[in-house]
Amino acid sequence: MSQVTDGVKAGGTLPQNRSNMLVALGSNMSSDVGSPSEILQKAISELENAGAVIRARSRFFRTPAVPAGSGPDFVNAAIAIGAPWSAPETISRLHEVEAGLGRRRTARWEQRVIDLDLLAHGDTIRPNVATVRTWMDLPQDQQQEAAPGQLLLPHPRMHERAFVLVPLADVAPDWVHPITRRSVDEMCAALSPEEVAAITPME
Repeated sequence: MSQVTDGVKAGGTLPQNRSNMLVALGSNMSSDVGSPSEILQKAISELENAGAVIRARSRFFRTPAVPAGSGPDFVNAAIAIGAPWSAPETISRLHEVEAGLGRRRTARWEQRVIDLDLLAHGDTIRPNVATVRTWMDLPQDQQQEAAPGQLLLPHPRMHERAFVLVPLADVAPDWVHPITRRSVDEMCAALSPEEVAAITPME
């Protein structure tokens, strides 16, 4: 069950000209902050401290590392936030929180203290449909070798990742992908039952 806030922190008001943003969170390493679950909680708190309003938060889920065998299981979650930030500014804020919690970007598909991915910034398509489509259709083996040199929105792999979609269904089941025109619930339904069954709620 999603955990929806009233959108207003004590003594504060909703930010003006806000955008709805969807963010995926993941961790499979403990740190001085604590366990992966505690790290995700801290990341959410740090985003609030940076000015984001947490509109909804998923349950925490235990998920296998991708690709298989690449590390310990992850704890994954998703949040819906509001903030008066552009997409590039949102990425910068997410990276600041990651760095503050000890994330060091050294390799792809690595174990990590914290991973914050901007899945969507409203209905923004960035930079254009053709470019995002190219990365959406990239084969799995090429995903491990290539990385886009620019911000892509929506996240080009979100539609096929159970560890993203299952938590996201807690907070934004009716959000519609602006390119595929499928809702989060519909994207979840397109996953294999085995993929979905591997994502287990922790709370």
